[in-house]
Amino acid sequence: MMNSIFFNSRLSDDERRTKLYDGQVFVYSASPAALRFIELAKEMIHEAFPGLDPLRLQDVMPVEQCVEILAALKPRFIHDPRSKQCIRDLLVERGCDPERTYFDVPRMRTAFPSDYLSSGIAYAFHPHRDTWYSAPQNQLNWWFPIFDVSDENVMAFHPHYWDHPLKNSSRGYNYYEWNAQNRATAAQHVKSDTRVQPKAEEPVELDPQVRVVAEPGGVMIFSGAQLHSTVPNHSRFTRFSIDFRTVNLDDAMQRRGAPNIDSECTGTTMRDYLRVTDLAHLPDDVIALYNDGTEVEGAELIYHANVEATA
Repeated sequence: MMNSIFFNSRLSDDERRTKLYDGQVFVYSASPAALRFIELAKEMIHEAFPGLDPLRLQDVMPVEQCVEILAALKPRFIHDPRSKQCIRDLLVERGCDPERTYFDVPRMRTAFPSDYLSSGIAYAFHPHRDTWYSAPQNQLNWWFPIFDVSDENVMAFHPHYWDHPLKNSSRGYNYYEWNAQNRATAAQHVKSDTRVQPKAEEPVELDPQVRVVAEPGGVMIFSGAQLHSTVPNHSRFTRFSIDFRTVNLDDAMQRRGAPNIDSECTGTTMRDYLRVTDLAHLPDDVIALYNDGTEVEGAELIYHANVEATA
């Protein structure tokens, strides 16, 4: 289970991945590549909200107007070629093999005070594992704040569940159906979010929990199998953050990763990943290892429209 947090570790990427698949978490101080990434994000945020303090939008802007702006800002950030280049620089800086490492597009997340906006495009994630959403067991999550954060507006890990199954509804989730039916509608969910997403089907023991409060650009890496959630934002300040995911080619080929103790979803996100060196997708024979029969003709295996900030 999760019992260690490694700060500014000098372990190799191979050693780090082994620890991550065992439930540990790694945190790094802000680095040149990460700082360039958050400066790009800040530039785009300030362009979208000119003259406003982005951390206090709920005090000056109707929620519907904020949603409209975010619905344009977040896809623009995702698809800006500079965002992909920032990820590539950051992964190389953190010791990943650029020929063997694949990443998905970055998301800009927002966590507003819950009485302002906590659904749709600013979805406040309930306790979940990314592996409930068709992520492979070897997916690693990279997360860092854009502005200052506190322990009242970050995310929480729930380490008890690393090796304890949690009854959940992932059996009803198929990634290709989500692509076809739900991803493009995030901005339509303002007051509540009616999209069916995997959730716990029994009470979750939130404690013990671990909250990592990093500096802007301070990168946290953890397994997609970690149970984590959005902390209810009682700070009155909006949290802006960036996250993306990676898989290693050798681990994908060997199906090496964290143990699967309770994920029953179908479909796979493996077609989403891009190689650091040239943005090529994972080889077809590797993706085929993760097929489960739901990749039928007409299924939306890859989401091609403007990607909005959802799971």
